[in-house]
Amino acid sequence: MIRLTDLHINLPGFSVSGINLHIAPGEFFSLIGPTGAGKTLILECIAGLIKPSRGSILIGGRDITRLPPEKRRVGIVYQDHALFPHLSVKQNIAYGLRYSQGQTGAEPEKELRRLIDRLGISHLMDRRVHRLSGGEKQRIALARALAVKPEVLLLDEPLSALDPNFRTDIRNMLANLHRSSGLTCLMVTHDFNDVLTLADHMAVLNQGRLEQVGKVDRVFNSPASCFVAGFVGTKNVFAADFTGSLARVGGLELHLDGPAPQGAGHICIRAEGVVLAPAGGNPDNGKNPLRGRIKALTDLGSHWEVQLDVSGLTLYATVSAQQARELGVGGEHCQALLDPSYIHCMV
Repeated sequence: MIRLTDLHINLPGFSVSGINLHIAPGEFFSLIGPTGAGKTLILECIAGLIKPSRGSILIGGRDITRLPPEKRRVGIVYQDHALFPHLSVKQNIAYGLRYSQGQTGAEPEKELRRLIDRLGISHLMDRRVHRLSGGEKQRIALARALAVKPEVLLLDEPLSALDPNFRTDIRNMLANLHRSSGLTCLMVTHDFNDVLTLADHMAVLNQGRLEQVGKVDRVFNSPASCFVAGFVGTKNVFAADFTGSLARVGGLELHLDGPAPQGAGHICIRAEGVVLAPAGGNPDNGKNPLRGRIKALTDLGSHWEVQLDVSGLTLYATVSAQQARELGVGGEHCQALLDPSYIHCMV
């Protein structure tokens, strides 16, 4: 549905270079990366708000690279809603219809009412924007983007400005809307929960270049580089030397699931893949048993984070509240089991 080929965007002091992406019809795709990586520039280039320096943009096989925004059949929703304060809710939602061919008459009006009912905002039609909550504003922004019946919906940090309760509501609404409509969606976000809940595939952008593209679980569990590993929340990243299926990390030797790929120089292990047990238990030699000392336990709400000192290396693990109580307090020793299948080798 969306195909970006060798896309370049050159601005004073910054550029997005060589972007090649294919987003399938009906897919929910997420673009993540640090602030200033160029994520919003790519969205605005697809929407026609910024011109590319080189490359092409196709939507549904149609080359839209040089088309004006109103002819692209693309809807965009920003983090700050970008609603018109001098218009009512109804006027905001209907604003784009004046630029859309064939969007007048009884049938489009009926479809617009169905959209408003689906988003649960029919009672807000006569209100002004300043009288809306953050969650209501985001629903209005979505309704305005969807009213023109776009082929593609672009979402720029759509949930980041909302409090946790509203964020969950809008996230669920987006998931239901995507499932029921089959609309192709491209979302920029910093929130991993958004990615894990909504996206099928994802891309990681860094300093205007793509670091990795793939299925969500593949990127999270098998990052291509140290940058990607760190950005998706993997804290256990270590330089390593490899001999066959053995990795040497500092003074430790870890058995891998198979020979390390050529060119690998690091390993990473997600904290969820580190299993902790009391120090006195029988070690499972097939799972790289390590003896460690607890440096700190941190309550993160849904789970606890444990920092271990293992032969001078800091190893992170996540455990339940019950496991945290069983492990005791900082300073105590415990056993860490590293299943070879959870150890990922990368450059």
